Amino acid sequence: MDAGEATEERTLISERIRDALSDAIAAGELAAGTVLDEQTLADRFGASRTPVREALRQLAFGGLVEQRPRRGMVVARMTPERIMDMFEATAEVEALCVRLATYRMRPLELSALMDLHHRSGAAVESGDLDAYDGLNRQFHEGLYAATHNGFLAEQALAIRTRLSAFRRTQLRQGDRIRHSHGEHGAILAAIAEGDGEAAARRMRAHMLNAAGALGRYIAEHA
Repeated sequence: MDAGEATEERTLISERIRDALSDAIAAGELAAGTVLDEQTLADRFGASRTPVREALRQLAFGGLVEQRPRRGMVVARMTPERIMDMFEATAEVEALCVRLATYRMRPLELSALMDLHHRSGAAVESGDLDAYDGLNRQFHEGLYAATHNGFLAEQALAIRTRLSAFRRTQLRQGDRIRHSHGEHGAILAAIAEGDGEAAARRMRAHMLNAAGALGRYIAEHA
């Protein structure tokens, strides 16, 4: 294995560890204050400490874990109220993004979004949450880019990163993954019709539906 392949493998392992930990934190399986020891996690996931350290770094950037004096990395305290406040804020930011994108995106950008939507449909049918989560992220980030407003895109991505674990976890609730895909289709239809206001309303509803699904998931697993 050459250096490039080794780096890619470490990245994939790190992402797997990050996703597993973020799912556990979002579902309440890892309570606030839980110490996340690098070696213990490395043993648990059958990995070296390097990808574990990178996974924890990404979780810290998203606000899910934090460094504590004499304790190391611990799970941060995230109240349901705080999480819902973040979803409310991101709903408004994403609504603004899709409204601007409707009027500013280029034909090739719309074509790329439609292709992502088609591919994510296959992930829904196969029940592949990881694949859908990745395509879902690309779909939203494609909308940010299509605003052609670099500052707005940066802010939207920063908020999305803070909520990434919760946005992933809500897809596990009931038939949410299928509903999410359908909501994307409705947003795309409004964009194709050039109706930015309708696209914004549908995006806002899409994000608030995600928040509701997360709340139900957390309640079911409390």
